Amino acid sequence: MVERGDLDGAGWSGNVTSENARQERDFDLLICDCDGVIVDSEIVADRVLAQVIGARFPGRGAETLLENSFGQQTETLLQRIVQHVGEPLPPDFPEYLRRLIDETLEREVLPIHGIRDALECVDRPIAVVSNSPVGRVKIAIRRAGLEHLIGDRIFSADMVAHPKPAPDVYLLAAATLSVEPQRCLVVEDSGPGVTAALAAGMSVIGFTGASHIPSGHGATLMSLGANHVLTSMEFLAETIAKLRRNG
Repeated sequence: MVERGDLDGAGWSGNVTSENARQERDFDLLICDCDGVIVDSEIVADRVLAQVIGARFPGRGAETLLENSFGQQTETLLQRIVQHVGEPLPPDFPEYLRRLIDETLEREVLPIHGIRDALECVDRPIAVVSNSPVGRVKIAIRRAGLEHLIGDRIFSADMVAHPKPAPDVYLLAAATLSVEPQRCLVVEDSGPGVTAALAAGMSVIGFTGASHIPSGHGATLMSLGANHVLTSMEFLAETIAKLRRNG
């Protein structure tokens, strides 16, 4: 059921609700992905990665492998590139790339529009769960001015055996904070993230308001099982209130 607008929010920034929203319930913890939910970072990181890979393997199309790859770890993308070009990368290349991306994000990354106001209206604890390294997540939270809301409730794929789309990091957050998974509500922008949160037994709101999101991505998130899709953080509080009423 589409309440208002269309899945891409053309001409309107609102939300989309699926039929199974009526099965939602109240929650004790809001969990946000970082890149593309807290900060508009995917477009910055992708630009740096494409520039570096393009310079190292000019004319070989390696950077095209990065298209629509958001939500995946950089290490996974580098493995794909190595397979494509048939050449290994220097042993220190991943650390060099991580440092370069972090330095660029520290200078350039911007918060998702309205994220601070939206999260300040949430009357539950808030955590951040990400496939990015912990240091990068802390940069994002600082740039968004959310330290007072998040505190040390930061969980990264660095802390578990398997990154998203495996549910490990979401389950770690729930266990550490002593919240049952079914009492957690997640905001995610990527397919792997939605898959991970649902596999953990959590409810999911998809978000498509970041700069890197392709056309039609809202429909993709709903097809994976997201109960709602937001095109703007302006509607987060409204959607959470609706979940509680429908619980």
